Amino acid sequence: MRKIKLSQDENLSIRTSFRLLPQEFQQLDLYISIPDEMGISASTLSEENFFYSSISFNSAYFSENLHLPLVRSRFVSKQKGEQSDYRSNLNLFSYQLRLALETDIKQTIKTSDPEQFYIRALEIAKQTESLLKKLRRYTPPDTKLSSYFENIDNFLSWKTEQSFLKLLSKSPKSTDHIEQKNQLFELCKRESTYRSDKKYNSAVTLEDPNRITNKMQLLQRLSEYGVVFSKKTTHLNVNLKRLVRGSITAIIMAFVMYIVLNARTAFTEVTIVLIAFLGFIYGVRETFKDELTSAIWRMIQRGRPKWRHTFFNSLTKSRVSFQTIWLEYIHNNELPKEVDALFQKRRQQNKLAAHLLHFRCNSKVTVKAFSPGYEEIQNRIIFNLTPFVRYLRRGEGRLYNLDGNKVSSEGVEKRYQLNMVLVQKNNKEQYLQRVKITMNRSKIINIETVESTDDLEKIDLDHIK
Repeated sequence: MRKIKLSQDENLSIRTSFRLLPQEFQQLDLYISIPDEMGISASTLSEENFFYSSISFNSAYFSENLHLPLVRSRFVSKQKGEQSDYRSNLNLFSYQLRLALETDIKQTIKTSDPEQFYIRALEIAKQTESLLKKLRRYTPPDTKLSSYFENIDNFLSWKTEQSFLKLLSKSPKSTDHIEQKNQLFELCKRESTYRSDKKYNSAVTLEDPNRITNKMQLLQRLSEYGVVFSKKTTHLNVNLKRLVRGSITAIIMAFVMYIVLNARTAFTEVTIVLIAFLGFIYGVRETFKDELTSAIWRMIQRGRPKWRHTFFNSLTKSRVSFQTIWLEYIHNNELPKEVDALFQKRRQQNKLAAHLLHFRCNSKVTVKAFSPGYEEIQNRIIFNLTPFVRYLRRGEGRLYNLDGNKVSSEGVEKRYQLNMVLVQKNNKEQYLQRVKITMNRSKIINIETVESTDDLEKIDLDHIK
């Protein structure tokens, strides 16, 4: 079973990515232990708010080798294939090159040693130039096809320049690597000159940072057409929730009417006491109706899936896959035994009182075969932890040290640790992994894999009760 990749995405977000074959099923469970001191619970951060504001889903075609889309585009151009084939293959090349470039740039920025930083940077520059040359080696003669090519070429050239300028802006301070830095500057200048020679962008657009940025964002969305699937989100249990709300309202109203009718029988005339009594009854009804409905609904929906994503091919409009989503706070006794065993392996000082948040995503590919040239699809789920930061205390303080007869001090920051167990499951196997996420108010400091079933052994589903 191919393992899910878990990595840091931005300062306060983590990303999981996994690949699926035609008609493949996979279940992903994340059990997140959130310490009480972080102040996060169902009352401060509801499941629905976290789902809609902080979890994003993406599904797209994936090919292991970056050169495959280009080879396919040449074949189509020579054989006069469908224009949609050329566009989708060209878009796949652009999509994967962009993701690879973003990933490598992020990893290189984290390198603090100047020597290693520039070795990696120059290697990325060499690989990127090689891929761009392969892309530009063939320009389709057809006007309709050439417009697709020009959009991709324009975007990738601009993306390359911006990526390396960002890399240089965050490079380690060093006076010993002027030559390497100049090589990267030359790459940026060549790409800028290339776009100018091709007249891809007007002078008015280039003079306005907002216009050029928005144009490139548009070209990026166009380049994802046919590769990144369109998504439709359905909120499950909507009709069941209406039925529950209606039933509870009907029961409460019947009870209130019963009391009112008895009250009218007891009081032969309309008096102040009767009016006050009826007002009290209706006040109690309004006070407890919403709370009772909410409590009963949480009991009924517990353990039920809440959302469903359906992914469609942008070109053919056919359904490719779907995901069923669970998200809820759970109690310790609801943890599966193997997950609880991994949590118990924590050191004693880390076993603090905590709330448990459970996320589950069942993914199923419905098609029997992908479009020609595609082997797999890649699903990515990004969790933005920014809502967690709102409830964190700064916790800054001073650490004092004795140096001879002098007392020195330095600032320290308050850090928090999330413990998470990732469970990956298909029809035959199950894989578990415990991860520690260390963060403060501004960023995720470290993501560390602690234990996994690689350290123990794979768990066969037939032996799990």
